[in-house]
Amino acid sequence: MQETAAPPMIEVRDLTKYYGDFPAIEGISFTVNKGEVLGFLGPNAAGKTTTMRILTGFMPPTSGSASIAGYDVVDDSLDARRHIGYLPETVPLYTEMTVEDYLDFMGAIRGMSRRQRRLRVSEVIGICHLEEYQSSLIGKLSKGFRQRVGIAQAILHEPDVLILDEPTIGIDPIQVVETRNLIKSFGGEHTVILSTHILPEVSMVCERVIIIHEGRVVAIDRPGNLSERLRGTERIEMDIRGPVAQVMTALRNIRGVREVTRTGSGDVVSYNVESVHGADLREQIATLVAQKGWGLLRLQPVYMSLEDIFLRLTAKEADQP
Repeated sequence: MQETAAPPMIEVRDLTKYYGDFPAIEGISFTVNKGEVLGFLGPNAAGKTTTMRILTGFMPPTSGSASIAGYDVVDDSLDARRHIGYLPETVPLYTEMTVEDYLDFMGAIRGMSRRQRRLRVSEVIGICHLEEYQSSLIGKLSKGFRQRVGIAQAILHEPDVLILDEPTIGIDPIQVVETRNLIKSFGGEHTVILSTHILPEVSMVCERVIIIHEGRVVAIDRPGNLSERLRGTERIEMDIRGPVAQVMTALRNIRGVREVTRTGSGDVVSYNVESVHGADLREQIATLVAQKGWGLLRLQPVYMSLEDIFLRLTAKEADQP
């Protein structure tokens, strides 16, 4: 008997939101499977926060639909929100409360029993590495530790879905690394949407990425697959020991080579070869170098970075009428 695929934990169909006559988002569609960490990437004002607010029930869409764990975010708003842990861009913290008291309060308003709160508050304090600060006033914490408190309240009720809006903005580099590692650890147990405009964040944390620009989705895929789809040329870097002029001429004469550039001088020189899309010239280059009696010290393909992908996609979108 063939197993049926599990339904997506998050399903978004043709989501559109207008503010007056201005379209904040238009026709956004995507799904997120259980346990997946999805990056929602775009520049400021691209429509990321608007999408997050609709998914979390803070505002209705103008048209389209969205569901969380099978519950429509408009028609079944309370049921949908029970499955969500939300960290907004500005974390709503009560700065006059201690970390422990705040988390206990958040558990109480979510309907958790006193016993559940006692156990779970202790757990999330450990998960978020807040043990040293559990009795501290939130107002005395650094921005990074406040962010951890925000994450702790988001996971307190063990939701199926975590929606994190710009979770590392404004915190110091050490806290950024620790927060990213914490978010990555949630994958599998939770379904995570991470909204960000920070390119390295997506490649370090997320399995799949949605790129949004001016309210529209311009790409959905794994970062590596996006790189493969968008490369107009193939690039290979190599270090060769040999006479520079002869090496340059020989590389340029290989069929399929578009351009050859070099950096450095001396006994060993670095070369960059661009070829037509789909042409893998590594074997031909290695054979050529061996036949000439030169030394090949390095030969590796160069893949498009997520930043290259983002700039290529958004530039393409901006050029369209």
